[in-house]
Parts: sequence; structure tokens; C-alpha cells
Amino acid sequence: MSKAVIAVALSATAPSAHAAVTFYDAVLSGINESPPNASPGTGYAVAAYDNIAHSLRIEISFSGLLGTTTASHIHATTAVAGTGTAGVATTTPYFTGFPIGVTSGVYDHTFDLTLATSYNPSFVSANGGTGGAETALTQAMANGKAYLNVHSSFAPGGEIRGFFAPGGAPEASTWMMLVLGFGMTGAAIRGARRQSVIA
Repeated sequence: MSKAVIAVALSATAPSAHAAVTFYDAVLSGINESPPNASPGTGYAVAAYDNIAHSLRIEISFSGLLGTTTASHIHATTAVAGTGTAGVATTTPYFTGFPIGVTSGVYDHTFDLTLATSYNPSFVSANGGTGGAETALTQAMANGKAYLNVHSSFAPGGEIRGFFAPGGAPEASTWMMLVLGFGMTGAAIRGARRQSVIA
């Protein structure tokens, strides 16, 4: 048998190792909360799910909150897409490394969905383990039945939130808005630190 024939035979029987990265985004606001509130705060979140690496990258930019942050996570699964409430699916009380005690900020973290520490323990139990939790979370996101919110001292139940919606790879303009948001927030934080040193 020639090397070419063996290579073709092996490639036909080998499982595909190509990652399928699915993107979701959510626009966060007070009016999207349940119940809605009058917060002027805004935010934007992008999630990238890799079904081969079993990872979920979460990027968030938010500003203008009336209170200081106390928690942030993803809730799933609501009964109806785009509305209602659900229990916390991811880490509690907040995402690993999420900025707490601020009114604006940025966040970027990749979660390993094979680890129980990436979830709320009750969500893992309710779904029969981490494999079931991964499936339940990603299906909820794909079906518009998962939302991300940011809780604060102004609104302990959630100051801003947004339901994830499936989308293609973010356009350059979307990434630019996130980068600008990250940069502006960083500059504001650095300015505030300088002011506190001077004062």
C-alpha cells in the first residue's frame, strides 16, 4: 500500500480535531434587568465557546453603574428566551478575577468547562456533572435562555444584564469598541489612582 493511500485511509477514519468556536454577545443595561431599573449603566459582553477545548472565554466592558460591583455571573436556564430569571450557572458570587467594588471596569477570562470550579456547584449537580453542565449552559446560550448580569450595591439583585444571543465572529468594529472600552476604563482607573496619590 502506498503512503498516500494510507494517509487517505487514516484521515477518513480519524475524528475531526477542528475546533468550532461559537460566539455570543449580550448588551447589558438596567432596563434589561428583572425587574427593570433606572440605572444609566451600560455594558457589553462577548462569549466564545470552543467545543473541542471545552472552554468559554468571557470578555466584559461596563461603565456608569450607580453602585459598586458586588457580583457578576451567567444565569441559566430561563423558561422563555430573552425574559425571566434563572439560577446562577457559573462561579459564585462572581467570575474568577472579576473587578469588585468599582462602577466601571473590564474583564477577560477563559474558563475550562471540564472543571467543576467553573460552575455553581448546584448547577453541576442539577445537570449530572460537568459534562451535563457544559451542555446545559451552552444550549441555554444558543437558545437565548442565558443572561449575564452585574450586581452592585445600588441593585443587589442585578444592576445591568443582557441575554446572550448567537452571533458570528465579532466584527472588527465590535472588537474595536471593546478595546476602546477597555482602554478608556483603564485610563480612568489610572487617573483616579493618580488623584488619590496627589490628595
